[in-house]
Amino acid sequence: MKRPIGTRTEINLDNDIAISVKNLHKSFKLPTEQAFGLKQAFFNRLRGIKGYKEQKVLKNLNFEIKKGEFIGIVGRNGSGKSTLLKILAGIYYPEKGEVTINGNLVPFIELGVGFNPELTGRENVYLNGALLGFSNEEMNSMYDDIWDFAELGDFQDQKLKNYSSGMQVRLAFSIAIRARGDILLLDEVLAVGDAAFQQKCNNYFARLKDKKQTVILVTHAMENVRKFCDRAILIENGKITLDGAPEEVATAYLKLWQ
Repeated sequence: MKRPIGTRTEINLDNDIAISVKNLHKSFKLPTEQAFGLKQAFFNRLRGIKGYKEQKVLKNLNFEIKKGEFIGIVGRNGSGKSTLLKILAGIYYPEKGEVTINGNLVPFIELGVGFNPELTGRENVYLNGALLGFSNEEMNSMYDDIWDFAELGDFQDQKLKNYSSGMQVRLAFSIAIRARGDILLLDEVLAVGDAAFQQKCNNYFARLKDKKQTVILVTHAMENVRKFCDRAILIENGKITLDGAPEEVATAYLKLWQ
């Protein structure tokens, strides 16, 4: 199996750079013709038919994020921002280039991945807490706060399969924000819940900003970019087209829709 050319490295250095991305490229192979059986695949190869096309998703990205920065990453659907997030999180590997993560990175990308629908809400809280590295005693001490934040009332002893998708995401988010990390990677988590729950999320991110927590927020909500971010990056067609002040980037993003 061919090894990836690019690198993603996790380190712990005493400097002011939390994330460094250099000359980052990523592409995917998309099938264009289905080969039925080995014989067809063999003749396709002889005829020079690859059976796939290459889609270049990220093209030569370069940026750094300092410790304590609250960074917004914005772009239209298909621009490449979610692929970038998954590379930073270690879900995808870079095709070319270097990604250096300085510290412990906690991704809030696919909330509730460790949930078991046959277990109750209470049991899933303890299960996810264990996956985050908390002891049973630690979970006992924070359980009431987790449940109160999620605003799920009397559902704690009902099986998760009886929860709506919104309820599951709220519970997952309430657990995830207890994770210990130097860098938080957030993908549209502010979109969950009603107005009251979103205000709780806003208050949580305001506290992160006050604490100078390193945060990367991928979002379509420009009001959150303006409110929370120290800096923002606009990605279009797999390239960084603007890296600057939140107001400047938010204005440029909105112009893409005009």
